[in-house]
Amino acid sequence: MHFQLNEEHLMIQKAARDFAKNECLPGVIERDEHQKFPREQVMKLAELGFMGMMVDPKYGGAGMDTVSYVLAMEEISKIDASTSVCMSVNNSLVCWGLQAFGNEAQKEQYLTPLAQGRKDGGLYIGAFLLSEPEAGSDATSQRTTAEDMGDYYLLNGTKNWITNGSAASVYLVMAQTDAAKGSHGINTLIVEKNWPGVTVAAKENKMGIRGSDTHTILFNDVKVPKRNRIGEDGSGFKFAMKTLAGGRIGIASQALGIASGAYELALNYAKQRKAFGKEIMHHQAIQFKLADMATRVEAARLLCLRAAWEKDQHLDYTQSSSMAKVYASETAMWTATEAVQIHGGYGFVKEYHVERLMRDAKITQIYEGTSEVQRIVISRAILK
Repeated sequence: MHFQLNEEHLMIQKAARDFAKNECLPGVIERDEHQKFPREQVMKLAELGFMGMMVDPKYGGAGMDTVSYVLAMEEISKIDASTSVCMSVNNSLVCWGLQAFGNEAQKEQYLTPLAQGRKDGGLYIGAFLLSEPEAGSDATSQRTTAEDMGDYYLLNGTKNWITNGSAASVYLVMAQTDAAKGSHGINTLIVEKNWPGVTVAAKENKMGIRGSDTHTILFNDVKVPKRNRIGEDGSGFKFAMKTLAGGRIGIASQALGIASGAYELALNYAKQRKAFGKEIMHHQAIQFKLADMATRVEAARLLCLRAAWEKDQHLDYTQSSSMAKVYASETAMWTATEAVQIHGGYGFVKEYHVERLMRDAKITQIYEGTSEVQRIVISRAILK
Protein backbone atom coordinates (compact mmCIF):
# COMPACT_ATOMS: atom_id res chain seq x y z
CA MET A 1 0.00 0.00 0.00
CA HIS A 2 1.51 3.31 -1.11
CA PHE A 3 0.55 6.64 0.40
CA GLN A 4 2.86 8.78 -1.71
CA LEU A 5 1.73 10.48 -4.90
CA ASN A 6 3.81 9.85 -7.99
CA GLU A 7 5.41 12.59 -10.06
CA GLU A 8 2.52 12.82 -12.51
CA HIS A 9 -0.03 13.12 -9.71
CA LEU A 10 2.01 15.91 -8.09
CA MET A 11 2.18 17.78 -11.41
CA ILE A 12 -1.58 17.54 -11.88
CA GLN A 13 -2.20 18.63 -8.29
CA LYS A 14 0.05 21.66 -8.74
CA ALA A 15 -1.55 22.58 -12.07
CA ALA A 16 -4.99 22.47 -10.46
CA ARG A 17 -3.82 24.45 -7.43
CA ASP A 18 -2.25 27.14 -9.61
CA PHE A 19 -5.37 27.30 -11.79
CA ALA A 20 -7.61 27.73 -8.74
CA LYS A 21 -5.50 30.54 -7.30
CA ASN A 22 -4.86 32.37 -10.56
CA GLU A 23 -8.11 31.83 -12.47
CA CYS A 24 -10.83 30.99 -9.93
CA LEU A 25 -10.00 33.14 -6.92
CA PRO A 26 -10.24 36.51 -8.73
CA GLY A 27 -13.92 37.38 -8.85
CA VAL A 28 -15.17 34.31 -6.99
CA ILE A 29 -17.10 36.39 -4.44
CA GLU A 30 -18.74 38.47 -7.17
CA ARG A 31 -19.67 35.39 -9.23
CA ASP A 32 -21.29 33.89 -6.15
CA GLU A 33 -23.17 37.06 -5.29
CA HIS A 34 -24.48 37.61 -8.83
CA GLN A 35 -24.99 33.90 -9.65
CA LYS A 36 -22.68 34.28 -12.64
CA PHE A 37 -21.78 31.08 -14.47
CA PRO A 38 -17.96 30.67 -14.56
CA ARG A 39 -17.80 30.28 -18.34
CA GLU A 40 -14.30 31.69 -18.68
CA GLN A 41 -12.97 29.39 -15.95
CA VAL A 42 -14.63 26.30 -17.45
CA MET A 43 -13.25 27.16 -20.89
CA LYS A 44 -9.76 27.34 -19.41
CA LEU A 45 -10.30 24.02 -17.62
CA ALA A 46 -11.06 22.56 -21.03
CA GLU A 47 -7.74 23.92 -22.33
CA LEU A 48 -5.97 22.10 -19.46
CA GLY A 49 -7.71 18.84 -20.38
CA PHE A 50 -9.64 18.84 -17.10
CA MET A 51 -13.11 18.49 -18.65
CA GLY A 52 -12.39 14.97 -19.92
CA MET A 53 -9.69 13.86 -17.52
CA MET A 54 -10.47 10.14 -17.50
CA VAL A 55 -11.49 9.81 -21.16
CA ASP A 56 -9.32 7.78 -23.51
CA PRO A 57 -7.14 10.10 -25.68
CA LYS A 58 -8.60 8.51 -28.82
CA TYR A 59 -11.88 10.20 -27.86
CA GLY A 60 -10.24 13.55 -27.12
CA GLY A 61 -9.67 12.98 -23.42
CA ALA A 62 -6.60 13.38 -21.21
CA GLY A 63 -6.35 9.69 -20.34
CA MET A 64 -5.67 10.35 -16.64
CA ASP A 65 -6.63 8.08 -13.75
CA THR A 66 -9.31 8.70 -11.14
CA VAL A 67 -6.72 9.58 -8.49
CA SER A 68 -5.63 12.51 -10.67
CA TYR A 69 -9.26 13.57 -10.96
CA VAL A 70 -9.69 13.53 -7.17
CA LEU A 71 -6.56 15.65 -6.71
CA ALA A 72 -7.71 18.23 -9.27
CA MET A 73 -11.25 18.37 -7.86
CA GLU A 74 -9.97 18.97 -4.33
CA GLU A 75 -7.70 21.85 -5.33
CA ILE A 76 -10.33 23.65 -7.42
CA SER A 77 -13.07 23.08 -4.84
CA LYS A 78 -10.95 24.71 -2.12
CA ILE A 79 -11.59 28.02 -3.86
CA ASP A 80 -14.56 27.70 -6.22
CA ALA A 81 -17.04 24.84 -5.82
CA SER A 82 -19.28 26.36 -8.49
CA THR A 83 -16.58 25.77 -11.09
CA SER A 84 -15.64 22.34 -9.75
CA VAL A 85 -19.20 20.99 -9.92
CA CYS A 86 -19.37 21.86 -13.65
CA MET A 87 -16.14 19.92 -14.07
CA SER A 88 -17.45 17.03 -11.95
CA VAL A 89 -20.70 16.57 -13.88
CA ASN A 90 -18.97 16.66 -17.26
CA ASN A 91 -16.27 14.22 -16.15
CA SER A 92 -18.04 11.78 -13.85
CA LEU A 93 -21.59 11.63 -15.15
CA VAL A 94 -21.52 12.61 -18.80
CA CYS A 95 -18.14 11.63 -20.26
CA TRP A 96 -17.68 8.54 -18.11
CA GLY A 97 -21.20 7.31 -18.84
CA LEU A 98 -20.75 7.74 -22.59
CA GLN A 99 -17.34 6.08 -22.60
CA ALA A 100 -18.50 3.13 -20.50
CA PHE A 101 -21.88 2.47 -22.13
CA GLY A 102 -22.07 4.39 -25.41
CA ASN A 103 -21.46 2.87 -28.84
CA GLU A 104 -18.72 4.00 -31.20
CA ALA A 105 -20.95 6.32 -33.21
CA GLN A 106 -22.15 8.06 -30.02
CA LYS A 107 -18.58 8.40 -28.77
CA GLU A 108 -17.41 9.90 -32.02
CA GLN A 109 -20.30 12.36 -32.28
CA TYR A 110 -20.70 13.37 -28.64
CA LEU A 111 -17.95 12.07 -26.35
CA THR A 112 -15.04 13.55 -28.30
CA PRO A 113 -16.17 17.20 -28.15
CA LEU A 114 -17.49 16.74 -24.59
CA ALA A 115 -14.11 15.43 -23.41
CA GLN A 116 -12.44 18.43 -25.03
CA GLY A 117 -15.04 20.78 -23.56
CA ARG A 118 -15.13 22.72 -26.79
CA LYS A 119 -16.67 22.61 -30.24
CA ASP A 120 -16.41 25.15 -33.05
CA GLY A 121 -14.50 27.46 -30.73
CA GLY A 122 -17.22 27.55 -28.06
CA LEU A 123 -17.96 25.80 -24.78
CA TYR A 124 -19.34 22.28 -25.22
CA ILE A 125 -20.30 20.44 -22.03
CA GLY A 126 -23.00 18.03 -20.89
CA ALA A 127 -25.61 17.55 -18.19
CA PHE A 128 -27.11 14.51 -16.47
CA LEU A 129 -30.92 14.55 -16.19
CA LEU A 130 -32.29 12.13 -13.63
CA SER A 131 -34.04 14.16 -10.89
CA GLU A 132 -37.67 15.20 -11.27
CA PRO A 133 -40.13 17.11 -9.09
CA GLU A 134 -41.30 13.78 -7.61
CA ALA A 135 -38.25 11.59 -8.31
CA GLY A 136 -35.20 12.59 -6.28
CA SER A 137 -33.81 9.90 -4.01
CA ASP A 138 -36.43 7.51 -5.42
CA ALA A 139 -34.98 7.48 -8.92
CA THR A 140 -37.27 4.64 -10.06
CA SER A 141 -40.29 6.98 -10.01
CA GLN A 142 -39.58 8.51 -13.41
CA ARG A 143 -42.53 10.41 -14.87
CA THR A 144 -40.65 11.69 -17.89
CA THR A 145 -41.72 9.39 -20.72
CA ALA A 146 -40.03 8.24 -23.91
CA GLU A 147 -42.75 6.72 -26.09
CA ASP A 148 -41.44 4.25 -28.65
CA MET A 149 -42.55 5.52 -32.07
CA GLY A 150 -40.61 3.05 -34.21
CA ASP A 151 -37.44 4.75 -35.36
CA TYR A 152 -37.55 7.46 -32.68
CA TYR A 153 -38.77 8.15 -29.13
CA LEU A 154 -41.22 10.92 -28.28
CA LEU A 155 -39.88 12.53 -25.12
CA ASN A 156 -42.14 14.39 -22.66
CA GLY A 157 -41.58 15.48 -19.09
CA THR A 158 -39.79 17.72 -16.60
CA LYS A 159 -36.33 17.44 -15.06
CA ASN A 160 -35.13 19.68 -12.26
CA TRP A 161 -32.01 20.55 -10.23
CA ILE A 162 -29.97 20.14 -13.44
CA THR A 163 -26.36 21.29 -13.10
CA ASN A 164 -25.07 22.84 -16.36
CA GLY A 165 -28.74 23.09 -17.34
CA SER A 166 -28.37 26.15 -19.57
CA ALA A 167 -24.66 25.97 -20.35
CA ALA A 168 -24.75 22.37 -21.58
CA SER A 169 -25.12 21.46 -25.25
CA VAL A 170 -25.94 17.79 -24.61
CA TYR A 171 -28.27 16.16 -22.08
CA LEU A 172 -28.24 12.53 -20.92
CA VAL A 173 -31.92 12.03 -20.09
CA MET A 174 -33.44 9.17 -18.09
CA ALA A 175 -37.03 8.47 -19.16
CA GLN A 176 -39.66 5.76 -18.70
CA THR A 177 -40.50 3.81 -21.86
CA ASP A 178 -42.50 0.96 -20.30
CA ALA A 179 -43.98 1.75 -16.89
CA ALA A 180 -45.15 -1.86 -16.45
CA LYS A 181 -41.50 -2.94 -16.26
CA GLY A 182 -40.64 -0.49 -13.49
CA SER A 183 -36.91 0.25 -13.33
CA HIS A 184 -36.35 -2.17 -16.23
CA GLY A 185 -38.46 0.06 -18.47
CA ILE A 186 -36.21 3.12 -18.19
CA ASN A 187 -33.93 4.29 -21.00
CA THR A 188 -31.13 6.84 -21.25
CA LEU A 189 -31.34 9.13 -24.27
CA ILE A 190 -28.83 11.60 -25.67
CA VAL A 191 -30.70 14.84 -26.33
CA GLU A 192 -29.32 18.04 -27.83
CA LYS A 193 -30.40 21.26 -26.14
CA ASN A 194 -31.27 23.04 -29.39
CA TRP A 195 -33.74 20.39 -30.60
CA PRO A 196 -37.40 21.44 -31.04
CA GLY A 197 -39.45 20.91 -27.89
CA VAL A 198 -36.55 21.36 -25.44
CA THR A 199 -37.03 24.32 -23.08
CA VAL A 200 -34.56 25.59 -20.50
CA ALA A 201 -36.85 26.88 -17.76
CA ALA A 202 -36.31 28.62 -14.44
CA LYS A 203 -32.85 29.03 -12.96
CA GLU A 204 -32.72 28.13 -9.28
CA ASN A 205 -31.80 30.83 -6.75
CA LYS A 206 -29.61 28.69 -4.52
CA MET A 207 -28.05 28.99 -1.07
CA GLY A 208 -24.67 27.73 -2.26
CA ILE A 209 -22.69 26.95 -5.42
CA ARG A 210 -24.50 29.99 -6.76
CA GLY A 211 -22.24 30.36 -9.77
CA SER A 212 -23.18 26.94 -11.12
CA ASP A 213 -25.95 26.75 -13.68
CA THR A 214 -28.93 24.93 -12.12
CA HIS A 215 -32.16 24.84 -14.14
CA THR A 216 -35.41 23.01 -14.74
CA ILE A 217 -35.53 21.45 -18.23
CA LEU A 218 -38.82 20.78 -20.03
CA PHE A 219 -39.44 18.32 -22.87
CA ASN A 220 -42.53 18.65 -25.07
CA ASP A 221 -42.86 16.06 -27.87
CA VAL A 222 -39.11 15.97 -28.49
CA LYS A 223 -38.21 13.50 -31.23
CA VAL A 224 -35.12 11.53 -30.18
CA PRO A 225 -33.68 9.15 -32.79
CA LYS A 226 -33.33 5.53 -31.68
CA ARG A 227 -29.61 5.75 -32.41
CA ASN A 228 -29.36 8.17 -29.45
CA ARG A 229 -30.41 5.56 -26.91
CA ILE A 230 -27.48 4.48 -24.74
CA GLY A 231 -27.27 0.70 -24.31
CA GLU A 232 -29.97 -1.90 -24.66
CA ASP A 233 -33.68 -1.17 -24.28
CA GLY A 234 -34.52 -0.89 -20.58
CA SER A 235 -30.94 -0.41 -19.37
CA GLY A 236 -31.35 3.23 -18.35
CA PHE A 237 -31.71 2.70 -14.62
CA LYS A 238 -28.62 0.49 -14.50
CA PHE A 239 -26.76 3.16 -16.47
CA ALA A 240 -27.82 5.85 -13.98
CA MET A 241 -26.83 3.85 -10.89
CA LYS A 242 -23.45 2.77 -12.30
CA THR A 243 -22.69 6.31 -13.40
CA LEU A 244 -23.74 7.85 -10.09
CA ALA A 245 -21.43 5.48 -8.18
CA GLY A 246 -18.49 7.08 -9.96
CA GLY A 247 -20.05 10.52 -9.69
CA ARG A 248 -20.00 10.20 -5.92
CA ILE A 249 -16.22 10.12 -6.03
CA GLY A 250 -16.32 13.50 -7.77
CA ILE A 251 -18.71 15.03 -5.24
CA ALA A 252 -16.78 13.47 -2.34
CA SER A 253 -13.68 15.17 -3.76
CA GLN A 254 -15.57 18.44 -4.05
CA ALA A 255 -16.61 18.14 -0.40
CA LEU A 256 -13.02 17.31 0.54
CA GLY A 257 -11.85 20.45 -1.25
CA ILE A 258 -14.41 22.62 0.56
CA ALA A 259 -13.33 21.11 3.89
CA SER A 260 -9.61 21.48 3.25
CA GLY A 261 -10.10 25.00 1.93
CA ALA A 262 -12.02 26.00 5.06
CA TYR A 263 -9.39 24.38 7.28
CA GLU A 264 -6.51 26.17 5.54
CA LEU A 265 -8.28 29.53 5.86
CA ALA A 266 -8.97 28.89 9.56
CA LEU A 267 -5.37 27.81 10.19
CA ASN A 268 -3.93 30.92 8.53
CA TYR A 269 -6.38 33.19 10.36
CA ALA A 270 -5.53 31.59 13.71
CA LYS A 271 -1.86 32.41 13.15
CA GLN A 272 -2.61 36.10 12.54
CA ARG A 273 -5.58 37.03 14.73
CA LYS A 274 -4.74 38.10 18.27
CA ALA A 275 -6.97 37.85 21.32
CA PHE A 276 -6.06 38.35 24.98
CA GLY A 277 -2.56 39.41 24.01
CA LYS A 278 -1.53 36.50 21.78
CA GLU A 279 -2.38 34.84 18.46
CA ILE A 280 -5.49 32.73 18.86
CA MET A 281 -3.59 29.64 17.69
CA HIS A 282 -2.04 29.61 21.18
CA HIS A 283 -5.44 29.14 22.84
CA GLN A 284 -6.24 25.50 23.47
CA ALA A 285 -9.86 25.91 22.39
CA ILE A 286 -8.67 26.90 18.91
CA GLN A 287 -5.87 24.31 18.86
CA PHE A 288 -8.35 21.50 19.49
CA LYS A 289 -10.66 22.75 16.75
CA LEU A 290 -7.78 22.84 14.28
CA ALA A 291 -6.60 19.38 15.36
CA ASP A 292 -10.04 17.89 14.79
CA MET A 293 -10.39 19.68 11.46
CA ALA A 294 -7.01 18.42 10.23
CA THR A 295 -7.81 14.86 11.30
CA ARG A 296 -11.22 14.74 9.65
CA VAL A 297 -9.95 16.32 6.43
CA GLU A 298 -7.15 13.77 6.20
CA ALA A 299 -9.57 10.89 6.86
CA ALA A 300 -11.88 12.19 4.13
CA ARG A 301 -8.94 12.50 1.74
CA LEU A 302 -7.90 8.89 2.32
CA LEU A 303 -11.47 7.67 1.73
CA CYS A 304 -11.65 9.60 -1.54
CA LEU A 305 -8.30 8.28 -2.74
CA ARG A 306 -9.22 4.72 -1.79
CA ALA A 307 -12.45 4.89 -3.80
CA ALA A 308 -10.53 6.39 -6.74
CA TRP A 309 -7.87 3.66 -6.53
CA GLU A 310 -10.52 0.92 -6.47
CA LYS A 311 -12.16 2.42 -9.54
CA ASP A 312 -8.81 2.57 -11.35
CA GLN A 313 -8.15 -1.08 -10.43
CA HIS A 314 -11.56 -2.07 -11.85
CA LEU A 315 -12.75 -3.25 -8.44
CA ASP A 316 -16.27 -2.78 -7.06
CA TYR A 317 -16.16 0.76 -5.66
CA THR A 318 -19.86 1.11 -4.82
CA GLN A 319 -19.34 0.89 -1.06
CA SER A 320 -16.12 2.91 -0.95
CA SER A 321 -17.55 5.75 -3.05
CA SER A 322 -20.59 5.99 -0.78
CA MET A 323 -18.36 5.96 2.31
CA ALA A 324 -16.20 8.69 0.80
CA LYS A 325 -19.20 10.83 -0.11
CA VAL A 326 -21.07 10.59 3.17
CA TYR A 327 -17.98 11.20 5.28
CA ALA A 328 -16.41 13.91 3.12
CA SER A 329 -19.69 15.83 2.77
CA GLU A 330 -20.40 15.77 6.50
CA THR A 331 -16.79 16.75 7.15
CA ALA A 332 -17.18 19.67 4.73
CA MET A 333 -20.25 20.96 6.54
CA TRP A 334 -18.69 20.56 9.99
CA THR A 335 -15.29 21.97 9.05
CA ALA A 336 -16.71 24.98 7.24
CA THR A 337 -18.95 25.77 10.21
CA GLU A 338 -15.98 25.53 12.59
CA ALA A 339 -13.96 27.75 10.26
CA VAL A 340 -16.64 30.42 10.50
CA GLN A 341 -16.56 30.08 14.30
CA ILE A 342 -12.77 30.49 14.41
CA HIS A 343 -13.06 33.63 12.29
CA GLY A 344 -15.68 35.02 14.67
CA GLY A 345 -17.53 38.02 13.28
CA TYR A 346 -15.21 38.14 10.27
CA GLY A 347 -16.37 34.65 9.31
CA PHE A 348 -19.88 35.99 8.86
CA VAL A 349 -18.92 38.37 6.05
CA LYS A 350 -18.15 37.50 2.44
CA GLU A 351 -14.68 39.01 2.32
CA TYR A 352 -13.14 36.14 4.31
CA HIS A 353 -14.57 33.38 2.07
CA VAL A 354 -15.50 30.90 4.82
CA GLU A 355 -19.18 31.84 4.86
CA ARG A 356 -19.37 30.90 1.15
CA LEU A 357 -17.62 27.60 1.80
CA MET A 358 -20.16 26.85 4.53
CA ARG A 359 -23.03 27.53 2.14
CA ASP A 360 -21.38 25.50 -0.62
CA ALA A 361 -20.75 22.57 1.72
CA LYS A 362 -24.42 21.86 2.38
CA ILE A 363 -25.30 20.70 -1.13
CA THR A 364 -22.63 17.98 -1.01
CA GLN A 365 -24.79 16.21 1.57
CA ILE A 366 -27.73 16.27 -0.85
CA TYR A 367 -26.91 15.94 -4.55
CA GLU A 368 -25.79 12.77 -6.32
CA GLY A 369 -27.33 10.81 -3.47
CA THR A 370 -28.19 12.23 -0.05
CA SER A 371 -26.29 11.17 3.07
CA GLU A 372 -29.29 9.01 3.94
CA VAL A 373 -29.10 7.21 0.58
CA GLN A 374 -25.37 6.67 1.04
CA ARG A 375 -26.04 4.98 4.37
CA ILE A 376 -28.58 2.70 2.66
CA VAL A 377 -25.96 1.75 0.06
CA ILE A 378 -23.31 1.13 2.71
CA SER A 379 -25.60 -0.87 4.98
CA ARG A 380 -26.72 -3.07 2.11
CA ALA A 381 -23.09 -3.75 1.22
CA ILE A 382 -22.01 -4.70 4.74
CA LEU A 383 -25.12 -6.74 5.55
CA LYS A 384 -25.48 -8.75 2.33
